[in-house]
Amino acid sequence: MSDLWERVQPLLARVERPSRYIDREWGAVHRPDAAYRVALMYPDTYEVGMANQALQVLADRLAGLDDVACERVFVPWTDMSAAMRAAGVPLYTLESCLPVAGCQMLGITIPHELTYTNILEALDLAGIPLRAEERSEGDPLVIGGGPSAHNPEPLAPFFDAILIGDGEEAVLEMVAAHRAARERSATRAETLRDLAGIEGVYVPSLYVAGPDGALVASAGTPERITRRVLRDLDAVSSPVCPVVPYADVVHDRATIEVLRGCSRGCRFCQAGMVYRPVRERQADAIVRDAIATLFCTGYEEISLTSLSTADHSQLEEVLRRLFRRFEDADVAISVPSLRVDSFTLSLARLLGGGKRSGLTFAPEAGSQRLRDAINKNVTEDELLETVAAAFGAGWRRLKLYFMVGLPTETDEDVVAIGGLVSRVLAVAREATPPAERGGLRVAVSASTFVPKAHTPFQWEGQLPAGEVRRRQSLLRDAMPRRGVELSWHDAETSFLEAVLARGDRSLADAIEAAWRAGAVFDAWSERFELSRWTAAFESTGIDAGARAHDPFAEDETLPWSHIDSGLARSFLLAERHRAYEGIITEDCTFGDCTGCGVCPALSADVVVAGGGRRG
Repeated sequence: MSDLWERVQPLLARVERPSRYIDREWGAVHRPDAAYRVALMYPDTYEVGMANQALQVLADRLAGLDDVACERVFVPWTDMSAAMRAAGVPLYTLESCLPVAGCQMLGITIPHELTYTNILEALDLAGIPLRAEERSEGDPLVIGGGPSAHNPEPLAPFFDAILIGDGEEAVLEMVAAHRAARERSATRAETLRDLAGIEGVYVPSLYVAGPDGALVASAGTPERITRRVLRDLDAVSSPVCPVVPYADVVHDRATIEVLRGCSRGCRFCQAGMVYRPVRERQADAIVRDAIATLFCTGYEEISLTSLSTADHSQLEEVLRRLFRRFEDADVAISVPSLRVDSFTLSLARLLGGGKRSGLTFAPEAGSQRLRDAINKNVTEDELLETVAAAFGAGWRRLKLYFMVGLPTETDEDVVAIGGLVSRVLAVAREATPPAERGGLRVAVSASTFVPKAHTPFQWEGQLPAGEVRRRQSLLRDAMPRRGVELSWHDAETSFLEAVLARGDRSLADAIEAAWRAGAVFDAWSERFELSRWTAAFESTGIDAGARAHDPFAEDETLPWSHIDSGLARSFLLAERHRAYEGIITEDCTFGDCTGCGVCPALSADVVVAGGGRRG
């Protein structure tokens, strides 16, 4: 392969943010002589992708392999992609500026549905055939993974293989299998057979639709693909010297994952379902890696990340140790994912004693009835007590997340959000000294419910966009007129998310048609045009409205029925019925087993570092 830099450099003066495309950041790893190259791609721009923690973790794992180079790839913005096409420059890796098509493996994170066309844009720019069936022996293996891989079918024709679940161990096994296949001169088809034998790896070409629409496995492949799970987080070290960008990126700070999984059981939440069971890292490991990361990177802020960080049984110990270690340094410690019922007064005082950022809570619904239906397990009193404690401890900025269009939602539930926010605002003001009330800020964000695979609400349909807009208007009218900043998600993009999230393999044609019509960077509001997608659905015979809005029958084969997330179908169905009855289900890490099925199915256990949890 030849270095493309001499052809890339002249393009940079003509594009926005050339720093997206030039490498040489602190921490970048260069292995020019490696025999095997993995390109790891986040399907968005540099500044979005550099914040992705999974990319850092996988890169760190691959860096531990002899004779393997792992290099980053992001999707060029439209000005750069146009310049590259005009100049005949293919998509290249940042570290070596070598063509992605010359790598042996291209790993692509699939973070959410609005990045699907970005993946096709990257493959086309790289000169790699879009469809797996069109690729030759010399093309890299295109491997997917990440949150949206749990319904892989809409993208299945574009990938050679897709990993379902945790990647720390599987990525090493896939590289080893591919290298072994190359050494014995195995064909591409033989290599894919080898990959299909790795736990959690789905090879779409080995599954075809049967007469009833259900996918049927070819001989020698498992009927269902069981999700891969990392049973002990402390068995894999956290990356402590990640690449430090010199351009502004989203969440520009050091991050340490403190736990994975969540058993709270919110019935709409895919992440809370498919990352079970809860596995905490030990306090010693968190503190060690946090200190090492700050020293290696020079960052002045570290974020303790997870789906629900305040649930960690040793969080207060971790914070005390970190604050003691950095008491004379200008270091901020942030805890971005908080639950109302885990944010104790002592935690508020601990976090309030350092360099403060804003607080974020997600009540999700305004009424207790709807919070019970979605199993949020949070009361209004708990929220108000938490807000009082936080603002009494010195916090002045608060963000609240809600969702519109949840199953069983009524107009009264929507209006109740406004009432709840009013009471939150009043409590915050009461807890804030009069002289400081001018700096008090409450932001409210309302997303739209999108039914997701492997959740109790996977059988539900999404409300039509017109009804979503009507409820958003109700919400706007119910909000306090002063002191609150309200924003909501666009109904059209939420509609597209629902179509793609609930789709089967037939949607691949529509995704390709939309990309050919110019759909790329759909998550960027200035780039999104629903008309491209509407035309694509019509041209491929897809009834998009039915895909988004019509509920699935409970006995129907779902597009993701061949993916075994570990969750028992009977559990998901029972949870759906309990939602309609307003019955809550407790968190199994606080009480008895709820029978979700994950632990026995995946041979994994809940790991609570401190042996207990705050309730």
